[in-house]
Amino acid sequence: MKGETTDLAALALKTQEVYERSAEIFDTLRDKSLFERGWLDRFLSLLPERPAILDLGCGSAEPIAAYLIKCKARVTGLDASSAMIRLARTRYPEGDWRVSDMRGLDLTERFDGILGWDSFFHLTRDEQRALLPRMAAHLNFSGLLMVTVGPGDGEVTGHVGERLVYHASLGIEEYRRILKEVGMRILEFRPNDPDCHGRSVLLAQRTA
Repeated sequence: MKGETTDLAALALKTQEVYERSAEIFDTLRDKSLFERGWLDRFLSLLPERPAILDLGCGSAEPIAAYLIKCKARVTGLDASSAMIRLARTRYPEGDWRVSDMRGLDLTERFDGILGWDSFFHLTRDEQRALLPRMAAHLNFSGLLMVTVGPGDGEVTGHVGERLVYHASLGIEEYRRILKEVGMRILEFRPNDPDCHGRSVLLAQRTA
């Protein structure tokens, strides 16, 4: 991963602001064809019936959380953008939608699965290092973690509408080491998956 010529450290601080100001635009432009379904189905196939799933960076709830709900999962959705959460609450008023920054994750609940799809990679590498143990601590035994990351260590920029947004990733061996230290093992890492619009997906399971 190589960064564009921009102040990435400053950009990393603006992610919440970008989504807050661009929620409607993002929701309109967001591909809702559910190209992620293959990974979501695998995730669900390894979980118990009616699993409790924590969706970190749930956005407007569509299409990811909506699909999980359709599949009878009990979804708790967190997003740092209040504008995104408003959209989720409008669509699914009976859902559990919370305005919260994943970096401060500290809930009393434990979950069968935690998802950080197109959200975890907005954190800096140091923030990812700090959050992974928190995620593991919020999983039940044998619980699953699935996040989108980058194909390798580095920082890049993306776009939400016309606004730049920050992305980062650790290398797969560092992810493996951190997860092993908190009692998890990687089940699969697929960089630049051609069947998922080039997403790099990491799936791990709590074993201790």
